[in-house]
Amino acid sequence: MTDNRLKVLIPEERIEARVAELGREIRERMGDGPITCIGVLKGSFVFMADLVRAIGGEVRCEFLGVSSYHGGTRSTGVVRITEDLRHPIEDQDCLIVEDIVDTGLTMDYLLRMLAVRGPRSVRVCTLLDKPAHREIDLDIDFVGFQIPDEFVVGYGLDLGEFYRNLPYIAVYTP
Repeated sequence: MTDNRLKVLIPEERIEARVAELGREIRERMGDGPITCIGVLKGSFVFMADLVRAIGGEVRCEFLGVSSYHGGTRSTGVVRITEDLRHPIEDQDCLIVEDIVDTGLTMDYLLRMLAVRGPRSVRVCTLLDKPAHREIDLDIDFVGFQIPDEFVVGYGLDLGEFYRNLPYIAVYTP
């Protein structure tokens, strides 16, 4: 690793193993029927690609473009939908796939927004849970890793659109 601002927090091998476990847990708890996975762009795209393969069975992929960081290192608390679902989710079992849950404001907004669309169920899977700044009490059904109060990049998470391509999660220190 050449960037001395990065310190590996979760290595690639641990991510790979945990994603496989999450896939099994999701299938076990959500059953054998079709699951509509709703990836929260852009940060979840790497995680979601690996997760849907690990879930197996009938999986439909949808995406929501959401912004609450607006290029910084802290959530602004203002959620903006930048891309909406392309298909209805009425009467479907849905799984929101998120890269990181921090304050909970974005996830709370998404859960309320999707509920009015009439899904059979909505569950939440996040790769990373950072409870230190939680402002809203949330039930997160599936958590990859709980992390400390650090700004992290890699495996889809970015800083100014960089670092998404790292195969691991790293703490970024300016």
